[in-house]
Amino acid sequence: MDAPNQSCFRCQMRPDRVFCDLPADALQEFDSVKTLSRVSRGEQLFSEGRLPRGVYVLCEGRAKLSICGENRRRLMLRVAGPGEVLGLSASVSGKPYELTAEMMDSSQVAFIRRRDLLRFLRQHPEACQQVVYLLSEDLHHAYEKVRSVGLNRGRHFRLTRARA
Repeated sequence: MDAPNQSCFRCQMRPDRVFCDLPADALQEFDSVKTLSRVSRGEQLFSEGRLPRGVYVLCEGRAKLSICGENRRRLMLRVAGPGEVLGLSASVSGKPYELTAEMMDSSQVAFIRRRDLLRFLRQHPEACQQVVYLLSEDLHHAYEKVRSVGLNRGRHFRLTRARA
């Protein structure tokens, strides 16, 4: 495996990624609070129901995001890709992770501890705006999922009932 790239400034993908495209002073501090590591395929970054340690930024690779149902079966919600910030909602709110993130590829991941993230956001309003944007995007995706599932079930239920 290659050695992890130590600085976000050297990342060629940075301009295309929402959270990584910060002003130089914010990015320099971000570099100082993050820890880069290589994560193996199949390794969990975090588990649903556990208290948040911090956020994970996928520098490369993909992660499967899933939840556990009442019957203990896992439901895959989606696949996260490079540049995505995982565990953000839980880390900002201090509530348990809402889902499980499992790596689909061996990848480089940046980790930022929760307390460092909160301090970083207080000191850098432009980063805080990025977080608001990311959380808003997550909420809109959740609304679309609920709308899709809810309306399809309702339509199926009405059709089934109408035939009876």
